[in-house]
Order: sequence, then structure tokens, then C-alpha cells
Amino acid sequence: MARPRDKKILLSEEQVKRLKKVLKSSKICDTVKNRCRILLDLDMSHGKQPTYEQCAHRNGVSKATVASIIGMFFSGGLDAVLTIRRNVNSDNAMRKVDGRAEARIIELACGPAPEGRDRWTLRLLAEKSKVVLEEPVGKDAIGRALKKTKLDLTKTSTGASHRKKTPNS
Repeated sequence: MARPRDKKILLSEEQVKRLKKVLKSSKICDTVKNRCRILLDLDMSHGKQPTYEQCAHRNGVSKATVASIIGMFFSGGLDAVLTIRRNVNSDNAMRKVDGRAEARIIELACGPAPEGRDRWTLRLLAEKSKVVLEEPVGKDAIGRALKKTKLDLTKTSTGASHRKKTPNS
């Protein structure tokens, strides 16, 4: 037999309308839509209430996710459930190098190397990008942008001997 629930979700008509409106929107991410479905499923004032396991199975999430969404609802309200907070160090945080900046960096890297150099380095690109771009970016961000496009700064001849072709390469 399951333990009785400590927290019972009772949504008002206004909150239910807001959740259904979010579900209909095409610009909302699936995470927020899943949160809305879970709250609507567990609402005691509108229909039969499933267990956490049934709700998790129905929405394709874990039981811990259901519990954390309920905790989020009781600690911060409906607004806390409908917003996704991202850590600044997250991969999903705003990127410094957007499409335009990437294009400028690639244009620089594909252009002629600076005087006295055979090729571009990440440090040289970082120094040059401070002048060209509106917001300066570091050599790590430049390296990630170039890696994404599979542009290799060392492809030009460096004077090393060429590798012999083998049947397996």
C-alpha cells in the first residue's frame, strides 16, 4: 500500500487554462510541456488522480522527475514550473559565438595568414577577432567554432614528410 501524499495539487480554472494554453503553443519546449501534463494529471480538483508511477509512465519520465516538479510547484508556484532556469556554465546557455561571429571567424581563418606567419593559430585569431567582432571571444570559443566546421588550421604544409598511403588508410 502506498503512502498517503503530503502535497495535494488543487489547480484553479485560471491555472488550468494557462497550462492548456502552454500545451497548445508550438514555441514551447517539450520539457515545459511535460511539466504541464504532469500537473494536469495530478490535479485533484479535475478528475481522477493517478499515482506518481502511473503519471511518470504516462508522460515518459521518471518518478523522481514527477516528485521534483511537484516540489517546484509548491515552492515557486506555476511560474517556477513554466520557466527553465539554466546555469551560466551550461551548454544550453547563450553562446558568445553566434552564426555571424562564426562566419567572420571562418572568413579570417580561411584568409591569408598574417605577415611573418605560415598559418593562423588560435591565439592570432583571438587577437584579430577582438578588432573584427563586436564582442571579443576567447581562443577556446574560436576553437569550438572551427571544430564544428571541421576546419583544421594545421592542414597547410608544415614541412613534415607526407605519410605513406597504406591499403587500410
